[in-house]
Amino acid sequence: MKDAILACFLEAGDRFVSGEEISRKLDVSRTAVWKHVQELKKRGYRFESSPHKGYRLTGRPDGLTAEAIRLAAGPVSILHDVIVMDEVDSTQTVGHRLAAEGAPHGTLVTAEAQTAGKGRMGRTWLSPAGKGIWMSLLIRPPLPVSLAPQMTLVAAVALCRALRRETGADIGIKWPNDLLSADGRKLCGILVESVGEDERVRHMVVGVGIDCHLEEKDYPPELAGKATSLYLLTGRRFDRAALAGAFLKEFDALYRLYFAEGFDPIRTLWESLSVTIGRRICHRSADRLTEGVAERMDERGGLVVRTDSGEHVTLLAGEIACM
Repeated sequence: MKDAILACFLEAGDRFVSGEEISRKLDVSRTAVWKHVQELKKRGYRFESSPHKGYRLTGRPDGLTAEAIRLAAGPVSILHDVIVMDEVDSTQTVGHRLAAEGAPHGTLVTAEAQTAGKGRMGRTWLSPAGKGIWMSLLIRPPLPVSLAPQMTLVAAVALCRALRRETGADIGIKWPNDLLSADGRKLCGILVESVGEDERVRHMVVGVGIDCHLEEKDYPPELAGKATSLYLLTGRRFDRAALAGAFLKEFDALYRLYFAEGFDPIRTLWESLSVTIGRRICHRSADRLTEGVAERMDERGGLVVRTDSGEHVTLLAGEIACM
């Protein structure tokens, strides 16, 4: 009931809502409405009250809450349960543990801080308390292991579209799944880890790290000039629960699109948001250095590069540098 009452205030925006209006809409007593408003106050929501007008929501808790994330995401099928923690080593680790314990598809783990956040290529992800969104979504897609990397691209497109819409910032995707600002600094990271059995995916943990409110002083010297945050990019602070919900809503839509129509529409969306296509890139593997122009994404998610010799090479994994 608290979620339903909170939704009434969120829908009203700056308008006052009377207890009588809410009681009629939800078929509860005005006394029950008052009790739930008091409970919301204890959870950090702030209200202005007027004897003749009712209540108006004036502020939300700064911390992430399960109810705020659920409300922001809306009725999405990708979200089954929301677990909010103060501090963990890594939400990815928690996600895999919950998967092994039988947690269902759509279990979301988010934390205010991570002490050993996971990034791609074995790197750590800086995750200070209250400064970002550090979350992992457990999913159990009906996929062969060979197609699991495509879910990374689905997540990248979903996050990029959600953040561009919510913040107005000029954000693009660097292959395969880093989100960069217009000046090339890293803003968000995505790490999708899969566990398979008999060539089928048993579960995947979709990890998302969004630097929301970090300041220059928060970054260590080795990240200076390489990383940025939504705050540094726009000069504004954002409702983190609203951003998390926006991603979940977009991911839910693209997840359903992927299983309805295949990878092709995801590839088209990825290419439209890419800061890699058309750029000269460098890719180093264990036995080869590839330099050339990134031309397109292929039907499986590989990056097709035309080398200086005119050869076309498809990159399937690893990391690139744009030149």
